[in-house]
Amino acid sequence: MTPRMTDSPFTDPGLIAGSLYATADRLTQRTSALHAAKITGEDATETIADLAARYGPAEPVMCDIGCGRGTTTLRLASRLAPARLIALDRSPALLTVVADRAGRARHPVETVCADYHHLPLLPASIDTAIAAFCLYHALHPEKVIAEIARCLTPTGHAILVTKSADSYHEIDQVIAVSGLDPKATSRPSLYASFHGDVATEITATTLHVEHVLRQRHVFRFSGLDHLAAYLATSPKYKLPEHLTGKAAELATELRHRIPDEPITATSTITYLVAVRL
Repeated sequence: MTPRMTDSPFTDPGLIAGSLYATADRLTQRTSALHAAKITGEDATETIADLAARYGPAEPVMCDIGCGRGTTTLRLASRLAPARLIALDRSPALLTVVADRAGRARHPVETVCADYHHLPLLPASIDTAIAAFCLYHALHPEKVIAEIARCLTPTGHAILVTKSADSYHEIDQVIAVSGLDPKATSRPSLYASFHGDVATEITATTLHVEHVLRQRHVFRFSGLDHLAAYLATSPKYKLPEHLTGKAAELATELRHRIPDEPITATSTITYLVAVRL
């Protein structure tokens, strides 16, 4: 198997339980900044719903694993009207957001707080399991995928989604050139443990991969204020303490160092559809 780096901040248990997902604030800000910057690429939640509709049965039992704020969960609920829809995450704060959003949309969603290494689901109980943009938080994602396989019905499908290891590498270059983090381009990828180049190989240890889809996304940050709104949510860089997590201060400092102009970044999204061996 292709060697993987595992010292990413995204696999740090303390950060995952703490500043990354203890509240919904960081994820909300990060998502908003990226959505505002996106200029090319299909909507990921729509693509996931398309794949679920194509490969899953009518009125499926579904589980959105690592559901985050529930954006994919809500799209699945509205598109597919599943017989049962479980939104699972280890963050109580994020599940509170999911429950609120689902309630306001009047979608019947069950929220379950659990670690995806130990899914509190019966064997062979899930028709469609989705794990989107979460497996790179596992040091050993193959163990999580084995848990997913255990829960799939004999004809069930898993839809696994991740980003490329070089996602947003253009921003690394900007931060290095600015001098705020000269080693930015050599920092481990946030997606090191489960990225597009290794996802198929890792998944194949437990599941049979039926379909692989890749989509290129392009983002254009309008200027340094917009970029700083994203950077303030990223644990990747080693920034001065007085700038860490502070978008306004970070934007001001960047303006002293580099031109305030649009910045383009890219990422490739990989979608895998897999079944039990």
